[in-house]
Amino acid sequence: MLEAFLVALSVFVCVGGAELAGFTMLNRPIVIGPLVGLLLGDLPTGVAVGAALEAVFMGVVNIGGASAAEPGIATAVGTAFAIMLGKGTEVALTLALPIGILGLQIKTLLYIFIIGMFAKKFDQLAQEGKEKQIVALHYGLWAVNWILYSLVAFFGILFGSDAVSRLLEAIPDVVMNGLTVCGGLLPAVGMAMLMKMLWDKKICVFFFLGFVCIAYLQLPLVALAVLGVIIAVLIGMNDFEISRISQVRTVFAVEESSNELDEEEEEFFHE
Repeated sequence: MLEAFLVALSVFVCVGGAELAGFTMLNRPIVIGPLVGLLLGDLPTGVAVGAALEAVFMGVVNIGGASAAEPGIATAVGTAFAIMLGKGTEVALTLALPIGILGLQIKTLLYIFIIGMFAKKFDQLAQEGKEKQIVALHYGLWAVNWILYSLVAFFGILFGSDAVSRLLEAIPDVVMNGLTVCGGLLPAVGMAMLMKMLWDKKICVFFFLGFVCIAYLQLPLVALAVLGVIIAVLIGMNDFEISRISQVRTVFAVEESSNELDEEEEEFFHE
């Protein structure tokens, strides 16, 4: 019961909070995983699961009708099962995608039947100029919507841990090993989705540079991240210098044009 409540609280605060405050990234796996791990008393597993699922869902951005999965509830429930069942990141990676897809469908249904039903009410209050009622209704619907959404995680952990445990014990080792291998491939899929959005001929050279640093030079990820920051700073400084030179040239061009006009006016009046 306590574990289920803590997981539901994590979903409410992180996923609901991100929807309320804007693009805060609270609903990302790298945030929710460690939080759930901290609340359940196993921070290392939470960090490991959060990092693994962040790689999976890194390229998943649900905007408008372009939706794929909900990483928040997938990470919370997956991390909780990984800790409670003692199976590590393999369980979380295996369960993450189906839970994320199911969570997104439930989230959409709640938006339609909870938020959508009051759309006309908002219009009516706006026409009547009742600002306080609009604010109260907004926060009230937000609380109801995300409490109901968090209950999905609550009941999933409360009633599902034993069932999931028995299911995992019944699965043959060969199948589990296959699922583990597939789970290890999921981060590559996430990175591929991200690269598909960011790929550009002008910056692809940095991708190959990172590959060489990891595959051949055996640099650790921290060193590679620092190298990326240094490159980003150098590019930023170079762009700033180019922008400054361009502004100076524009000023000189304006001054030269102004001087030419003055000379033409003097010649005209002199004549």
